[in-house]
Amino acid sequence: MQRTTHRRLFARPVVVSLAAALALTATSCAKSEDDAATDTSSSASADAEQKVAEPKPGSKTCTIDAFGGKKADLKNATVGFSQSEKEANPFRIAETQSIKDEAEKRGVKLLTANAQSQFSKQISDVQDLLAKGADLLVIAPLNSDGWEPVFKAAAAKKVPIVTIDRKINATPCKDYVSFIASDFVEQGRRAADQMIEATGGKGEVAILLGSAGNNVTTERTKGFKDQIAKEAPGLKVVFEQTGDFAREKGQQVTEQLIQSKPGIKGIYAENDEMGLGAVAALKGAGKKPGDVEIITVDGTRNAVQGIVDGWISGVVESNPRFGPLAFQTLDSFTKGEEVTQDIVIEDGAYDPDNAKNDIGKAY
Repeated sequence: MQRTTHRRLFARPVVVSLAAALALTATSCAKSEDDAATDTSSSASADAEQKVAEPKPGSKTCTIDAFGGKKADLKNATVGFSQSEKEANPFRIAETQSIKDEAEKRGVKLLTANAQSQFSKQISDVQDLLAKGADLLVIAPLNSDGWEPVFKAAAAKKVPIVTIDRKINATPCKDYVSFIASDFVEQGRRAADQMIEATGGKGEVAILLGSAGNNVTTERTKGFKDQIAKEAPGLKVVFEQTGDFAREKGQQVTEQLIQSKPGIKGIYAENDEMGLGAVAALKGAGKKPGDVEIITVDGTRNAVQGIVDGWISGVVESNPRFGPLAFQTLDSFTKGEEVTQDIVIEDGAYDPDNAKNDIGKAY
């Protein structure tokens, strides 16, 4: 299918450097064998690191005085990091590695725990990190609700918390300091723009939903549906089912989709792993590249390679390299500086025009 890429679809917000952004604020699993050689190091290149979108006017901030803690030197602190999911998904591998790399770079003692995709374990993991002497916490939450036991334990020790990549439903600058993540609604909108571009804005499309119980799934779905309704009423969402952000589940759901909706024109997978599972299902069904347009969110190297190979039509980036930004936020906060309560990351995008040249930025 001949495509004309409209660059307006991938317009990026105004960006400032990490240090400047903090001053202004003063301011998604089954890993297949072919992933084994993938380099998911957080140090891929300077332009692959997270960049902060310019804070919106009136953005709320937090200080250590307002939070109720004491100033400290980050170099003398112990930071605890709680990872939510099994590190089979490239996003989680890159995320954890980025945290470890930044701690080592700064000479900060780091304690880590992995909840293995079990929410009850993540709660006990964080409580254990506190018991082991964590002075500061970075949490990648599995779910958005149910964190009261952690907040109570952290408040008793006046331990600040920074959350990354998924939002916790709680009070900022009381239960936690800052939330660092992408704009997931905007990611959904941009995925919709890519789907409209790939399909011509007409036909039936399906959504492979992420896991239930977190804001990423809800917001990526909302952004996609709202943008489709606004810009392409000829596109109809006729199928929605969770793939739990996992490749194997994405493949299974797509196999069901092909049977129930043989005329499906596009698939929006809310992360790359489910999208790669969809590719496997289409190959197994004898489909050819381009028979079904696939749009995904993440920016893993395998998904970007899927664009090069013609199986995936577009990928909206969701950058997992949180280490530098998370530690800079903690450093500024513990020095007594203001930090923004919601720190939004700027994300790029991959399409047939840039995938081959930009694959080195993927993780």
